[in-house]
Amino acid sequence: MKNFYYSIPTEIFFGKGQIKVLGDQIKKYGTKVLLTYGGGSIKRIGLYDEVVNILKDNGIEFRELGGIDPNPKIDSVREGIKIIRENDIDFILAVGGGSVIDCSKAIAAGYYYQGDPWDFLIRKANVENALPLGTILTIAATGSEMDRIAVISNPETRQKLSFGHISMAPKFSILDPTYTFSLPKNQTAAGVADIMSHTFENYFTLNDGAYLQDRFAEGILKTCIKYGKIAFEEPDNYEARANIMWASSWAINGLLSYGKDVKWSVHAMEHELSAFYDITHGVGLAILTPVWMEYVLDDERVDKFVEYGVNVWDIDRNKDKYEIARLAIDKTRDFFKSIGIPMSLREVGIKEEDLEKMAKACTDNSGGNKIGNFKLLGYEDVLSIYRKAY
Repeated sequence: MKNFYYSIPTEIFFGKGQIKVLGDQIKKYGTKVLLTYGGGSIKRIGLYDEVVNILKDNGIEFRELGGIDPNPKIDSVREGIKIIRENDIDFILAVGGGSVIDCSKAIAAGYYYQGDPWDFLIRKANVENALPLGTILTIAATGSEMDRIAVISNPETRQKLSFGHISMAPKFSILDPTYTFSLPKNQTAAGVADIMSHTFENYFTLNDGAYLQDRFAEGILKTCIKYGKIAFEEPDNYEARANIMWASSWAINGLLSYGKDVKWSVHAMEHELSAFYDITHGVGLAILTPVWMEYVLDDERVDKFVEYGVNVWDIDRNKDKYEIARLAIDKTRDFFKSIGIPMSLREVGIKEEDLEKMAKACTDNSGGNKIGNFKLLGYEDVLSIYRKAY
């Protein structure tokens, strides 16, 4: 196991009715709030009114930035920074899923920077500090409620990139599974796929001796497989929603990657799909993941797939190694199908003529013309995976 520094600073308030702590938590950090949210689902479920009433009851002034898109855009970040500066705001409250939270993190960091916030994404500038922010989670997927990373899209340059800093981690997050009851089935499914992909990215590494972290990862994967289908079929099943919500946070808060040498592959490839076509992130991940697994499977990596097949899918370990590996990959694909996710890039509207452009952008954006480290992938590799997924 490699050396690591452990820090997960976000306070979590988990369960029904935990919004009761909101006023007191905000007042630890400020009295003037930017309330951020997405397309209006928080108004339909009554959460918006609940939050506004709490803010008013606690004498907290607020301004709003609504309409934040899935795959949040840099223009929303710029608008949020402008609102904060014009109104002397000292705290950001993000109510929604990963897109709202990521946008809010970028706003928080951009407040302290006098240049364009896109500079953070293209590594032209480094984050030095961020305004404090808190979250109320309404979608279990990205894990942004408990990490320090933001992923932002720029439609003008057709890029979707990430950046992070410890100051961008939420000060607190309220995780009430009942807020996810109203999610449409397709969003539930995409969220589960996103959680599983985060876990896969941290799990599929070579010979790092991180036994405990891998057992954590397998537990999260088994949780997603068991409860993802239940949440898909029974939207108001509290036990399923609660387990999926907690899995979301654990998959990417750092615990699975501490002590490991982790460089992600599938996310880098999917970011190009989202950047070019603005598709749902979790759907793109689910399409690419089994194809990536098949592509990287070889003699050096087969034992890791055996570990996955035996420990996650309960496949008989006495079978041939490659049989176990291929069965595990098939079961992964079949699970995604079972929760209604399309399994080809063609089905989500991606055009074959753009595959080469996306493969080039993927490796160019990596900084070294290769992605991942479970198996290094260059341009031709990424293009092959896109074509096999098409």
